[in-house]
Amino acid sequence: MASSKQQENLLLTEHFSWPPISLLDEIINTINEVLYRCTDTFETGLLSADPSLLGFSSLYAAQNRVPERDADGIDVYPEARLEIEEGVLKLETLMEGAVDRNFDRLEIWALRNVLCLPREGKEGDAEGGIAGWVRLGGYENLQIPPQDSTLTPEALHALRRKLTETTKLHTALLAEKTRNEAQLARLKSLLQPPTTPKREPRSSTSPPKPLDHNPAEDTAPFAFLTHAQAAQTLGIQPLLQSSNMAAAPESRTPLTTHTTFTTSQLPYLRQLLATLKPHLATTALPSHSTSEKDEWAKERRVYVESQSKRVLERRGVDTVDGVEGAVDGARVRSEEIRGLEGIVAATAGRSQRREDTAEAAQDGDVMDTS
Repeated sequence: MASSKQQENLLLTEHFSWPPISLLDEIINTINEVLYRCTDTFETGLLSADPSLLGFSSLYAAQNRVPERDADGIDVYPEARLEIEEGVLKLETLMEGAVDRNFDRLEIWALRNVLCLPREGKEGDAEGGIAGWVRLGGYENLQIPPQDSTLTPEALHALRRKLTETTKLHTALLAEKTRNEAQLARLKSLLQPPTTPKREPRSSTSPPKPLDHNPAEDTAPFAFLTHAQAAQTLGIQPLLQSSNMAAAPESRTPLTTHTTFTTSQLPYLRQLLATLKPHLATTALPSHSTSEKDEWAKERRVYVESQSKRVLERRGVDTVDGVEGAVDGARVRSEEIRGLEGIVAATAGRSQRREDTAEAAQDGDVMDTS
């Protein structure tokens, strides 16, 4: 069982959320850091001073010694640095002893008179403290189970598991809430255009800014649903800024109202579409006139000829007389093409006459047989 002093230390540690001795340790450590900085500064100042001002010239004169000189003709005292370091070390040791002695007294006095609980018992009575009668705020309305509790180790383990899972669920819900808020903020930014910045006066040397690009279209591509003139004509009020939502919440018109109305009109639109379907089968689609078809064919022929000419020119074929054709890189002139077309036409005419004669002969055979 813990002693009364240990109970007191545990109670104070739980109340302050840090051990009482740690406060005194921090004070002593801070004083030591200040002491070391002071001695370092003191040593730096002595090393940067002229040794003759520190009495080394008088020491050399009393000892009938002549100091050495450097390249610039300045007296050099080699033992000056060593004596300064030894003196600063002795001073630092002396001051450390004084700090430890005095602050140990401060620690004992603070632990007995400040960082402690009042004692009302007799002097020297270890049980005279009030540590066993103090209840912190975290223990108020706490139901302490009786001594004959039937709580088994398995039930206690189950309660601990339940507490752990509940903590995990709470953490997950907080993270989900944070993600949902961020997602809602991003969705609202798609409908809420940014505020228009003030125009800065442009100097004569600065180039003019382009006027055809609207930065609001990049940050809020769906702002036209609530902030365009057509949306205001339909009665859709623009979204309020976050700072104005708390000031006038009754003036907000949710977009869901207009969406519900649009959805309610869908059956009527389907009915109209069903009545129009029979008329679509009998109604002829608009067709192009003959002149339009000829114009389109002419444009297409000109395009094909221009592209063919470009390809032939890349291959090194002469296209001065036209692009009617080229065989293996050799140019075929227009007169030759016309002659070939005449031969093909004559051949096609003879073939047609032969087919007509054969058909007439077959018809004659059929008639004789009947």
